[in-house]
Amino acid sequence: MRKGNDGNAIQMSAQALTVERERSMSAGAEKDFSENRRLIGIAQSGSEREAEEATAELIRLNTGLVRSIALRFRDRGVDFEDLMQIGTIGIIKAIRSFDLERGTCFSTYAVPLIFGELRRHMRDEGPMKVGRYYKKLGVALMNMKNRILIEEGREPRIGELATLCGVSAEEAAMALDAMSPMISLSDSAYGDEEGVELGAILPDEESSSQIERLCDRIALGQAVAKMPPQWQKIVMLRFYRNMTQQQTADQLGITQVKVSREEKKILEFLRGEMV
Repeated sequence: MRKGNDGNAIQMSAQALTVERERSMSAGAEKDFSENRRLIGIAQSGSEREAEEATAELIRLNTGLVRSIALRFRDRGVDFEDLMQIGTIGIIKAIRSFDLERGTCFSTYAVPLIFGELRRHMRDEGPMKVGRYYKKLGVALMNMKNRILIEEGREPRIGELATLCGVSAEEAAMALDAMSPMISLSDSAYGDEEGVELGAILPDEESSSQIERLCDRIALGQAVAKMPPQWQKIVMLRFYRNMTQQQTADQLGITQVKVSREEKKILEFLRGEMV
């Protein structure tokens, strides 16, 4: 982590604390570091039956992680249950390839693999599934559009079509987009048969930034969870509730100087954990 981003790092830590608390309240919450490692050891080197049971338990424990990533791919034409199944494939691959000797947290290692499986499915598995509601709405919008073209000789705006069909402009835009023909990433980028493929010229910065942000949040959450209780309270009060050092000191019954010194120690601790 760069030193210039220390303030952002602590604020992200506070947000990660909230994420961790919400995750711990769900049935699919990920167990602690040692439990994951124990189960992974069995899944990789135990008997066939033991490996299957350990893998099933790991999938159950990490359902919350898969869900949090799958939610990012909603409203893209694929049923959420299918997204969960595809994300689970990423968890299984992570279980099989995780290196116990590295000491990395399993969830941090699994995030890019889950993201990779979901994005690969979106790109490579042909046309996306369009929900029945958006199919019907798309037909209604197209019929309305054609009627206006014929009767009035003009191209109606999306907002106008949405009003006439009794839906929001966002829903109308999604339905019309679902009616558009799919373009494959393997299609030619410039229309020639043997030219460069479209997928080769499209940047994937969004995917990289999403993975980096999510990995950072998970790693920071794990680092904050290791902090002493007083440090966690300082992080929450200073960077989640936006209190001043003096307000934080009054809340915790310590001096403002003490808060300032503890913040420096917290930053040093986070640097060491994130290296």
